[in-house]
Amino acid sequence: MKQNNLILDKTFLFALRIIKLFAHLKSKRVERELSVQILKSGTSVGANTEEAIGASSKRDFIHKLEIAYREARETRYWLRLLKESKLLEEKLAASFIQECEEIMKILTAILRSSKS
Repeated sequence: MKQNNLILDKTFLFALRIIKLFAHLKSKRVERELSVQILKSGTSVGANTEEAIGASSKRDFIHKLEIAYREARETRYWLRLLKESKLLEEKLAASFIQECEEIMKILTAILRSSKS
């Protein structure tokens, strides 16, 4: 029986939402470069977290989670940009930003405990 992993579950579900957001932005004909940037960074958070779980060492684990954290920060930046430019509805943007910040807090906690 597979045990749930909070951060893997959250980052996977976040990536799915990002994919749907990409499709939404594409249908609204939002600048392709903006849409692609958020797609790449938003899905990379989960991919790097998944890689960290299979890391070959504690150092590699920390390194991959640090990348995931940086990708989450980048994603938050793109979300804020979309929100402030009114290319993404306020309520939808706030939901994504909140979820992204929750992921960042979890990653920060894991990193702190892994480094000590």
